[in-house]
Amino acid sequence: MLRVGLTGGYATGKSHVGELLAGFGCHLIRADDLGHQVLAPGAEAYAAVIEAFAGSILKEDGSIDRKALGAIVFRDPDKLAALNALVHPPVWARQERLIQEFEKTDPGGIVIVEAAIHFETGGCRMYQKMIVTVCGAQEQIRRAMARDGLDREKVLDRIRRQMPLEEKARLADFVIDTSGTREETRRQTRLVWEQLRTIKAA
Repeated sequence: MLRVGLTGGYATGKSHVGELLAGFGCHLIRADDLGHQVLAPGAEAYAAVIEAFAGSILKEDGSIDRKALGAIVFRDPDKLAALNALVHPPVWARQERLIQEFEKTDPGGIVIVEAAIHFETGGCRMYQKMIVTVCGAQEQIRRAMARDGLDREKVLDRIRRQMPLEEKARLADFVIDTSGTREETRRQTRLVWEQLRTIKAA
């Protein structure tokens, strides 16, 4: 099974590209969904994260308030690193189990793992190929403001805290520019999928 990482900058359309690839027949895993799962009450990272960040991140029902947790780690690189060290190993373990399940039923298939920080965590080493989504800077800002309800300065702050988009693109095997129409994004994504199928068959 060909393992492919999918990442990109904030609000550059990686989830949309992931959906397109799934529509073409790829198996899609979203790391963010697995992150939600390992933080659920009783799950692998739940107790350790509560111990590390105290009760202020708990909701009344005992679940972890991801917004409160995000607010704590967003501006503190050390706390973010500590959170990642607790969350990423069980996420990667779940991811590996899913890939093995896909491989049993579709050994010649393609699995796409979508995550925002493949390069930053070193998770990119798990994949044979990497896809990066990009778009123009102003389009990225506009999308983020519209999607997340943030003002321009908050969006720019989030963008600055990520690996520069140009660097991600340089590290990629495939780059999909989502600045244009959805049809143009679909066309580019299909071309990438066709190339991945060729690699898979080699």
